[in-house]
Amino acid sequence: MAATEMAARCRTGAEAIERFIRPATFPLAVRFAKSGDIPEGARHPVRDMGVRITICQAISIARRYGWTVALDGEDLSCPIAAVAFGYRPAVAYYREGHLAQGMYNETLEAGARSEAAVPKAPEGGYGAVVVAPLAKGAFEPQIVLVYANPAQVMRLAAAALWKRGGVLHAVVNPRADCAEELIRTLHEDDYQVILPCYGDRVFGHTQDDEMAFAMPFRLLDELVEGLQGTHKGGVRYPIPDYVQFQARFPATYHELERRFNEGAGNRITTD
Repeated sequence: MAATEMAARCRTGAEAIERFIRPATFPLAVRFAKSGDIPEGARHPVRDMGVRITICQAISIARRYGWTVALDGEDLSCPIAAVAFGYRPAVAYYREGHLAQGMYNETLEAGARSEAAVPKAPEGGYGAVVVAPLAKGAFEPQIVLVYANPAQVMRLAAAALWKRGGVLHAVVNPRADCAEELIRTLHEDDYQVILPCYGDRVFGHTQDDEMAFAMPFRLLDELVEGLQGTHKGGVRYPIPDYVQFQARFPATYHELERRFNEGAGNRITTD
């Protein structure tokens, strides 16, 4: 795809999401890139910020600041994400469930099942995680990621189902949401509704009223068409309250109304 065409698709998608969904932070473009393919001007956490960070922090920086961030295994501080994204091996201590046991799970066996359920890149990973506001059109995304409130995510889900109908299926995991947003979306090549994890809330400052919605870039045009179609059909955000009803009042209000109506002398005219 030509760079100008790709940038136009990104801008069109971002404009539609911002018009119909109105998220509080920027919709994001994400891709995995080898060192030679990282966009010029991308900020590397260690080199440019002097710290190692989590992937959820990189996402938060991009969606709140509007920066382009690129991080690989050397920039990444979270050991769970380092395994999920293929930067570090899944050693026995990890596979046995020690990181989850006592915090998320009662037993090592349950912890091992939790670790096994985290979607993973192959060892060595797919490259650096590059994340930027979608509207920049700085690179061709593999994934589009939107943080929004539950009503806005419902609106996105309605748009996703405009053509296909049916339902979307979600995987709920209270940890490693970065792997759900990026690795699972890449592997399953479909829409994802994600409940942000505990770490995302602690380190990424994701708020209590926020969820995430991810999709492969190939579905962005379909989503835009769905946003337009469902808007025309009356499914909109902000969701309109139905206010065309007659209110009920206390008895004293009705007594006042009765006294208003006792005689014409109580009525103010504009003559």
